[in-house]
Amino acid sequence: MIRRPCRSVASVRIFLFLKIIKRRINLEFYINIGGKTMSELLSIYKTLKSKKWVNLSHKIDENSPKFPALPALEKETLFTLKDGFYVQKFSVVGQYGTHIDAPIHFVEGGRWLDEIELKDLLLPLYVIDKSAEVATNNDYEITKQDILDFEKKYGEIIPESFVAFRSDWSKRWPNYDEIRNLDENEVQHTPGWSREALEFLIKERKVKAVGHETLDTDSGVSAAAEGLVNEYYLLEQDIYQVEVLANLDQVPATGALISVAYPNWTEATGSPARVVAILPEEEK
Repeated sequence: MIRRPCRSVASVRIFLFLKIIKRRINLEFYINIGGKTMSELLSIYKTLKSKKWVNLSHKIDENSPKFPALPALEKETLFTLKDGFYVQKFSVVGQYGTHIDAPIHFVEGGRWLDEIELKDLLLPLYVIDKSAEVATNNDYEITKQDILDFEKKYGEIIPESFVAFRSDWSKRWPNYDEIRNLDENEVQHTPGWSREALEFLIKERKVKAVGHETLDTDSGVSAAAEGLVNEYYLLEQDIYQVEVLANLDQVPATGALISVAYPNWTEATGSPARVVAILPEEEK
């Protein structure tokens, strides 16, 4: 019979002691790593909470301005607090009020909202202010030169950013007639993006998204003459846009972040959105 070498009591104790120490070291390692991560996130959270936040979304109801071919929002009360809980039913199209458009909105085979990367919904925000030009020319289209002039003053727009066109058109909200600004021939006189500006931002500056205060990407006169060709071009490039933004006059040209949130719809072309700008300045 072969005998196995027997361990002394001392060696067994040492073995068990080392095993316990190893487990403690591993545990402390994971706790420290986890604690460090939590500490970093809490630090970011506290920093963000200390900053000024601006609501970039309009309130919406049954009378909100909208694209004329679309139905108005409908709201119905299903249960009241007398029933034990309060429940409402909302019927609303995706492109209503301040909303996000996914590429599929215009482009066959384009991405749905649920296919937009989560990290693309929190972006550096640039606001190009052409409100003075729009005040004197309601048909104003933002140009490539406008963007170059902006960069000369504030620095080059970094890749994977969100660029917003400030026109102060949102100050007309919620007056439907003032938002559409029709002439006697039913043509809208509203500002918009030029093709060259969009091409420059998408091809040269590699932006993730753009936004504006009007109902459409294209100016009213351009849309009447050619259709929504610039909106089609934009979405064809596989980026998204946010329309009908509010309060851009409260946001600096650079230094802010933009957050875009909406329900997690399955295969949606667009959705009303809650859009927030986080400013670099401290909340007062």
